[in-house]
Amino acid sequence: METTKLAEKRPAGGAKETRTLDYHALNAMLNLYGPNGELQLGKDREAARQYFLQHVNQNTVFFHSLEEKLDYLVEEGYYESDVLDQYSFAFVKSLFEQAYAYKFRFPSFLGAFKYYTSYTLKTFDGKRYLERYEDRVCMVALTLARGDEQLAKALVDEIISGRFQPATPTFLNCGKQQRGELVSCFLLRIEDNMESIGRAINSALQLSKRGGGVAFLLSNVRESGAPIKRIENQSSGIIPIMKLLEDAFSYANQLGARQGAGAVYLNAHHPDILRFLDTKRENADEKIRIKTLSLGVTIPDITFDLAKRNEDMYLFSPYDVERVYGVPFGDISVTEKYHEMVADARIRKSKINARAFFQTLAELQFESGYPYVMFEDTVNRANPIDGRINMSNLCSEILQVNTPTEYDADLGYRHIGQDISCNLGSMNIAKVMDAADLGTSVDIAIRGLTAVSEMSNLESVPSIAEGNAKSRAIGLGQMNLHGYLARERIFYGSEEGVDFTNIYFYCIAYHALRASNRLAKEKGATFDGFATSQYASGEFFDKYTEQAWQPATDKVREIFERSAIAVPTQDDWRDLKAEVMAHGLYNRNLQAVPPTGSISYINHSTSSIHPVAAKIEIRKEGKLGRVYYPAPFLCDENFEYFQDAYEIGPEKIIDTYAAATQHVDQGLSLTLFFPDTATTRDINKAQIYAWRKGIKTLYYIRLRQSALEGTEVQGCVSCTL
Repeated sequence: METTKLAEKRPAGGAKETRTLDYHALNAMLNLYGPNGELQLGKDREAARQYFLQHVNQNTVFFHSLEEKLDYLVEEGYYESDVLDQYSFAFVKSLFEQAYAYKFRFPSFLGAFKYYTSYTLKTFDGKRYLERYEDRVCMVALTLARGDEQLAKALVDEIISGRFQPATPTFLNCGKQQRGELVSCFLLRIEDNMESIGRAINSALQLSKRGGGVAFLLSNVRESGAPIKRIENQSSGIIPIMKLLEDAFSYANQLGARQGAGAVYLNAHHPDILRFLDTKRENADEKIRIKTLSLGVTIPDITFDLAKRNEDMYLFSPYDVERVYGVPFGDISVTEKYHEMVADARIRKSKINARAFFQTLAELQFESGYPYVMFEDTVNRANPIDGRINMSNLCSEILQVNTPTEYDADLGYRHIGQDISCNLGSMNIAKVMDAADLGTSVDIAIRGLTAVSEMSNLESVPSIAEGNAKSRAIGLGQMNLHGYLARERIFYGSEEGVDFTNIYFYCIAYHALRASNRLAKEKGATFDGFATSQYASGEFFDKYTEQAWQPATDKVREIFERSAIAVPTQDDWRDLKAEVMAHGLYNRNLQAVPPTGSISYINHSTSSIHPVAAKIEIRKEGKLGRVYYPAPFLCDENFEYFQDAYEIGPEKIIDTYAAATQHVDQGLSLTLFFPDTATTRDINKAQIYAWRKGIKTLYYIRLRQSALEGTEVQGCVSCTL
């Protein structure tokens, strides 16, 4: 792409005529104040228009009619004919007309650039565009509706209006013949045997080439120096497995469109925990250093209790724990069994100082942002499903029950357990609040995400296919919280901000459960394990039926009244409880809040429910260089309400997430931001505060650096792109 230039030419008569700036130069003017000190936000909108005039229109393949276009795309192997064959051409044409009637325009240059760079269908040589945004929306709707014309129309309405945005794998791949999976991420166990380890490497390759981020549980694998076949000091521990996984992810990617990405989780009381953390040290030996694999640590309550009392924490051999208890280490509650395991001579153990462990954790997070943290007992106390949650995913928002797989010597399956896949999509809080029909928007989103689950069958990894078929788990997320709050003149993390977050997510929980209950009644089926869940017993609903949930502040009460969105009453919850107990739920899991990245830009939203990292974000976009993205709804009048995440600080972010967490059955990807003056003690204090507030997981730790570096926050490959 050519370097931006401001060119002039002097026509006859000597008068100056200034040529139109190119889109890159117009976008860059966001970094400059106007002549009266005002934000030049209009320049970005002009940049988006010029991007189409100067680049998109000139590089888009022209067709005389929709029929000619669709015939060409099917015949040349761009579109799946099976998708279009479910409908009459007359309906397909009407759907495209519906989409184009919106007269959609990208509100920001970065949104348009991201869409045409990362999502739209291109010719096989990658040089020309075959779709407009409206075309992609229609193909997504036609794919997910599976012949249901009313659902297809509803999905077009929700997506193109900006109320609902499917995550990258779904939005990128729907309807395309050359595509990856529609699913965002995968979570798999590794058991303490070579067959499981071998299968894990193969699974990493198979899932990574299909475009998903993959996380593995390492807690069950015996530690370095543990015996093999009763011969002492034979096991190499978990580090070599991590190196093999890292190599697998670097090798496999989705047709070059998305790099392979993986994470590994380890229990804090695993004997290899310090070696595990050392792999991310800046000065780590190359033999053990892990460069691209993400690390996560699961921490039970007992670890905090021991640190509070300044005691040592025992680390337990997974090999011995499984021999004694008959189940893998990851399926044991360390808090519940801790003192029992300490006293059991059959279990080998070592010890480290608990406070030193947390200090090491903070040091590494200070250096690298890793590891992610899952507060294991908090997660399992909130889990309504029978079974144990022992890991999370690459973005730390997926929290589901898994079960082990057993293998024969030839790597065949003796018993297929349940591993985890999750398909994601997020709602734009501002657009949903403006539409005044929250229940309908949630219902359509749930149906769209459920379609992804039902259409996904990853035969290459049978445990993933088994888990998906039995759970039909989905992850409905949210984004644009900060944008909406600022538009309404509410400070992020204020009493009113936390109050709105609480009531909004309370409403989402009600409508999500009601939508899944409707599906269960329509299809005459419930998720596997419903009968033993807290939904079936009714216990899950007690917190909603035994107390009233209403806005606590006048401002939030007025917002919901003005939006004509009814806040569910206790009677509403009692009625829903009766319906669920009688007819069940179709989806085992319903909500998860990922760290939305590219989909936020094309949807013109602030990311997830985080505060903005900067009022005008600076990103590096390949050869284009620096690109500027203004916070949605930002203007001179509400400038002060867009305090950035570093100004706001970790406590207010935690307060906001804690308000939402109590209504989300899975997790929320929570990044903590610190000023450049922060110390490891500040990180420790924030972790303890998050644990006490009932936060389930922590994603990255971010420290403000330079003006540019501090705004270029890398995202989770599986969920944000």
